[in-house]
Amino acid sequence: MKENKDLDGTLVTNPGPVFHERRQEAWKSSKIDELGKSLAIAQSKMKGAKKNSVNPFFNSNYADLHTVIESSLPYLNAQGLSVIQGNDTDENGSFYVTTMLLHHSGQWIKSKLKMPITKPDAQGVGATITYARRFALSAMIGIAQTDDDGNSIQLTDK
Repeated sequence: MKENKDLDGTLVTNPGPVFHERRQEAWKSSKIDELGKSLAIAQSKMKGAKKNSVNPFFNSNYADLHTVIESSLPYLNAQGLSVIQGNDTDENGSFYVTTMLLHHSGQWIKSKLKMPITKPDAQGVGATITYARRFALSAMIGIAQTDDDGNSIQLTDK
């Protein structure tokens, strides 16, 4: 691990040569103990994001971005955690959504998700951003999608 100082003087670590091409920037603050403790408390209270939207192409239900945010932010915020998401492109035209989880102590972690834009118009870009934000946020905070109906999973004795 290589250590550098962030713009504000905070010590950050960069992954070693194995990830050199993939991850050239810092992905976490030098310490994440306070962030980790707060995230664990928030996760213990989150119930999951209900699958309240329908995907007609796959005839399936899913939790939309609003539901994931609504199901997680109150618990995160109560523990001094906040989320920032943004998008960017690189010199090759690849599209990314970056998700940062910040703690009031100044500790942070971030993850960058590369996504293909399948339809190069405003609607396609918007759909890609929303899709990537939902997936990245869910992964970052460990929230799963839950069925709206408690009867959808039934145990049987055989």
